Amino acid sequence: MTELSELIEGILRFRDERDWKKYHTPKNLIISLLIELGELSEHFQWKTNKEILQSIYDERTKEKIAEELADVAIYLLLLTNELGINLEEAILKKIKKNEEKYPVDKVKGRYVKYTELIEQ
Repeated sequence: MTELSELIEGILRFRDERDWKKYHTPKNLIISLLIELGELSEHFQWKTNKEILQSIYDERTKEKIAEELADVAIYLLLLTNELGINLEEAILKKIKKNEEKYPVDKVKGRYVKYTELIEQ
């Protein structure tokens, strides 16, 4: 399996070979990320959960969704790179924070916002 750092290197190499870094400001990357999220959303809009689950068995549809997910991931990685954020570290820190905010013994099997846990 490819490491995240290898993916980032490949994305940056692709960008730099085309001299596109000058366009990759945080604002432009966020807008591009939102556009790609919108394109991904179109595959799910107006469909029931059953229709969505059935559609992923169609290889052509699944490939289109995979391409949109890849676009989202690429722009996310470009943005984190531009902002100097190590995504792996940020995710690990967030997991730890969420584990503290949502203790298993208090939330298992139910949705409770952490602010409600504080009030209890």
